Amino acid sequence: MRSDDNPELDIPRGPAAQGPLIVLAPDKFKGSLTATEVAGSLAQGLKRAVPTARIVEHPIADGGEGTVDVVLRHGFRPVSRAVRGPCGETIVATYALRADTAVIEMAAAAGLGVLPGGSPDDQTARTASTYGVGELIIDAMDHGARHIVLAVGGSATTDGGAGMIAALGATMWTAGGLIVPDGGQALLSLTRLDMASLDGRLAGTSILVACDVDNPLTGPDGAARVYAPQKGASPSTVEILDRALGHWADLVKHTTGHDLRSLPGAGAAGGLGFAAAALLNAEVRPGIEFLLGLGDFPRTIDGADLVIVGEGSLDEQSLRGKGPVGVAAMAARAGVPAVAVAGRCTVDVRQLRAHGITAVYSLTEVEPDQQRSMRQAASLLEHLGERIAHDWLSGQDRHRSSTEGVTPP
Repeated sequence: MRSDDNPELDIPRGPAAQGPLIVLAPDKFKGSLTATEVAGSLAQGLKRAVPTARIVEHPIADGGEGTVDVVLRHGFRPVSRAVRGPCGETIVATYALRADTAVIEMAAAAGLGVLPGGSPDDQTARTASTYGVGELIIDAMDHGARHIVLAVGGSATTDGGAGMIAALGATMWTAGGLIVPDGGQALLSLTRLDMASLDGRLAGTSILVACDVDNPLTGPDGAARVYAPQKGASPSTVEILDRALGHWADLVKHTTGHDLRSLPGAGAAGGLGFAAAALLNAEVRPGIEFLLGLGDFPRTIDGADLVIVGEGSLDEQSLRGKGPVGVAAMAARAGVPAVAVAGRCTVDVRQLRAHGITAVYSLTEVEPDQQRSMRQAASLLEHLGERIAHDWLSGQDRHRSSTEGVTPP
C-alpha cells in the first residue's frame, strides 16, 4: 500500500525515532462517539501526559455501522446513489470504492437510522426490505467492483435478504403472480424463486459478508427471535418472522438443493447473511481481520509500544470475535501489548487477558452514572488517555503487566 493511501505509515519509526509509538484502534462507543472521535479524545489525553508520544489514530469497525467511514481513511473514495430505502422511500446511500473493491454498509440503505421518522415499530419490523442493498451492489459493479464487502450491522430488516436478491434480478412468485416481497412477513406467501435472471456479473464477483454475530437464520438463536425485538417487533411479529424465514429457507433449499439456515452468521442483518451465502456464494465471517487488512494494520503496528482498543461495552459478545478482541489478537501476534477502554466492562479481566487485552479502563470507573458517562464520554476518554500514559509509558514501567487501572472482575 502506498503511504499516501495510509499516512499512518509515515510516522517516524525505528531506532532513531523519538518517543513511544502508540496505535489507537478503538471501535465506536455506540450512542456517544464515533470510532474516530474516540481515537481523537484518547490522543489528546495521551499527548498531554507524554508530549513526545508518536500517536497513530487508526479507528476500526468490524462490519457494523461506521465501517464505510473507517475505510475511507485508507485510500477508498465515497460513491453515493439514490436507492430504495427500507420502507420504499427514496434515500441517498454512500459506499466506499477503491480500485475493484467496494465496501457497502447495508445500514446505509436498510438500517435503523434511515427508517422514516428515525425509529422502528411493529409495522417496519414486518415490512422493512433490503432491496436498496441490492441496488448498491449493482451500482458498485457498474463502477467496476469485482470484490464486494457487505458490512451488515445496524439493520432494520428481517427479510432474509430477499429484497436484496430481488434487486439483483431474481424473480419471486406467490399464488397470485410475480411480486417483489416487502419485508419478512411477505416471505410467507412465496411459492417460487427463480434465479435465472440474476445479474450475470455476480458470477465473476466475490462477496464477503463481514459481520460480528454467529447466529443461524431461524430458531431460538435466529435472526427473528434474537434481533427482531430490537427492530420494533412485538412477540407475535417475532413468531411470524421466524416462520417466514423458515419458509424462505425451504424455498431456497428447493431452488438450490442446499440448506444453509444453520450456517453461523446466516442470521446476520435479519437473514441477509443467509441469502448472500446461499444465493450469491458469499463468504460469511467475522469482519475485523479482513477490514484491518484493508487498512494495512499489521504494518501500522510494526514497532509499536502499545495498542489501545475499545468499544462502548466490553461484554461476552466482545469475546466472540468483535473488533477489540480481533485487534488485540493481531497485536499479540506482533508482540505488542494491548489495553482497552470501554464505556463499561462486564467481562472478567482474566477472560480478556486470555484474548490479549492486558488491562481495561472504563468510563464507569470515573463516572458511575451511565447517562452522564455517555454525555461526557469525550472528556472522560481524555482523562483515561492520561491514565494509560502514566501507567504504560512512563520510564521503566512502560511495559509492565499491572492490574492498576483494570476494571475489577
